[in-house]
Amino acid sequence: MFPGLAVTIAKKKAAQEEEESKSPLDSRAERKQRARDKAADSRRIVSEIGLLAFFAFLLAGGLAAGVTGSPVPVAVCFPLALYLLFSLKVARQWERAVVLRFGKFQGLKGPGLFAVIPVVDVVSHLVDQRVRVSDVTAESALTRDTVPVNVDAIVFWTVWDAKKSILEVSDYIDAVLFGAQTALRESIGKHMLAEMITERDQLGKELQKILDDKTNPWGITVNSVEIRDVKIPPDLEDAMSRQAQAERERQARIILGTAETEISERFVKAGDAYEGRPLALHLRAMNMLYEAIKEKGSMVIVPSSAVETMGLGGLSGLTALGKDAPRKE
Repeated sequence: MFPGLAVTIAKKKAAQEEEESKSPLDSRAERKQRARDKAADSRRIVSEIGLLAFFAFLLAGGLAAGVTGSPVPVAVCFPLALYLLFSLKVARQWERAVVLRFGKFQGLKGPGLFAVIPVVDVVSHLVDQRVRVSDVTAESALTRDTVPVNVDAIVFWTVWDAKKSILEVSDYIDAVLFGAQTALRESIGKHMLAEMITERDQLGKELQKILDDKTNPWGITVNSVEIRDVKIPPDLEDAMSRQAQAERERQARIILGTAETEISERFVKAGDAYEGRPLALHLRAMNMLYEAIKEKGSMVIVPSSAVETMGLGGLSGLTALGKDAPRKE
């Protein structure tokens, strides 16, 4: 009975972890950031410098006790080492430590080495003030023209006031992520599908302004929002592809018709130029025939009526014209 219960609990836990890994609010970057936050939580209690001072004073007390043969040095050094273990803290260059005294905000410490009073002072948070990157996804959101889309966005944000980010909101990371997802869905509902595909920069700026207005009271600023991908259903994608192909074909036919119109207009102008000028038309016809047969080995079949019109004297005229044409060696 108990092994079966243990297996059931393990399966539920694995399913819950898998579901959390698929959550749009828990991207790979956010999981890494949360792991770094957990490591920072351990440094809030005991720092590397505190451990070093603790063992150094214990060693010094032990050596002094060995030399003097008295336990007094150990009795003196042990409380001091214990005090330094929980007193000395280190905040890195990009971190700010939030110190509470008896549960009340005392101040911000760091970066670098600082000391607190054990038991009285507590380092509640080590706030990372670097630019953070969060991946936000809005799945199956409807656009203004009722098209279901999946939109992926990247939010760049920074904690500029560590005090506000801790005192004004319980979990500022989740607050930013949930706010970004809600704002993304609202923005999708206000835009047409074509606008979302062609005007991603404008959509990102709009999201950045909405999020910045929400997060500024928490001491957080949103630097920028970038729309990474807009996915639409495959059926709709095929229909849009056919529509685009039909549009290109329509444009091609319009261009071809325009070209034909321009050519016909030029032919009309040429006809007006040759009208009433038979000698000019005759010379143009002879030039066209000459251009056609001047290439070596070429053969042109000309109707007899055209030959008589040009006055070439039948086949003998064509032969003479062919002999006069320059030959390419």
